[in-house]
Amino acid sequence: MECVLLEEFLQYLTVIRSRSPRTVESYKRDLVMFLRYLLCRRAGIDRPSDEELADAELSRVDLPLLRSVERRDVMEFLAWTAGERDNGGRTRKRKLSALRTFFRYQVTVMRALPSNPAAEIDTPTLPRTLPRFLSEEESIELLKAVLRDESTRTRERDYAILTLFLNCGMRLSELVGINLTDLDPDLRSLRVTGKGAKERIVYLNNACREALTLYFPHRDPEDRVKPRDRGALFLSSHHNRVSRELVQKMVYKYLAAAGLEHKHCSVHKFRHTAATLMYRSGQVDIRVLKDILGHEQLNT
Repeated sequence: MECVLLEEFLQYLTVIRSRSPRTVESYKRDLVMFLRYLLCRRAGIDRPSDEELADAELSRVDLPLLRSVERRDVMEFLAWTAGERDNGGRTRKRKLSALRTFFRYQVTVMRALPSNPAAEIDTPTLPRTLPRFLSEEESIELLKAVLRDESTRTRERDYAILTLFLNCGMRLSELVGINLTDLDPDLRSLRVTGKGAKERIVYLNNACREALTLYFPHRDPEDRVKPRDRGALFLSSHHNRVSRELVQKMVYKYLAAAGLEHKHCSVHKFRHTAATLMYRSGQVDIRVLKDILGHEQLNT
């Protein structure tokens, strides 16, 4: 049986906070682990195994149990995930964020708890590394690799997708979610929906306009597209909206074709690439760049 208190919180994230399904699922996964761990610890099990965690009944989680949680419990949980689960700093940081948000909800929204036991815990320190990105020459070579691929029927689509990534700095979820109605009739801009269901306008340069113009004649006619996806800009060979997994697979394919596997690049690194090229080569002001990428904080 599920935990009612947890399900109410996840519904709040979805309905009120407009969090994406992936974000909500991430919160659920981390909180379920903590609550199962907490039940085991209260039962006298110091280092619960996977089997013992699975046997912990989430239906037993109630307000008295949550009221009993102290800062020490959260610290011990994070230490357990590091030692027993081999969680790195980034994963522990995510788990702590989930716990902070869950207990803050219980304190400020539900008024069910007097204080947040995770509020005063320092965030795990992460190693400072520079983001990986492609140079302008490598970006051009990647696009050439697509144009050289005459064996695929989706060449024009793939070229347009990579061009948008490299020029606009949008997220993967933003790109797959683009609809035809999001495009300006003159292909000067498009509307994307970012994190927290926040919309922003992305302006298209000549390279993007040319790539989209090249793609449109090859896009499936509407009568071949599955009804629920007829508004989607980018379609798969199965006549529906492209998935995140399909786009990621396509990206790795062309990175290999361009001889760029050694860059250990990913779809998200294209966002770094676009930002770096705009700042270095395009002379885009850092404050404008923040808005282009859809960041709330300048330091991000």
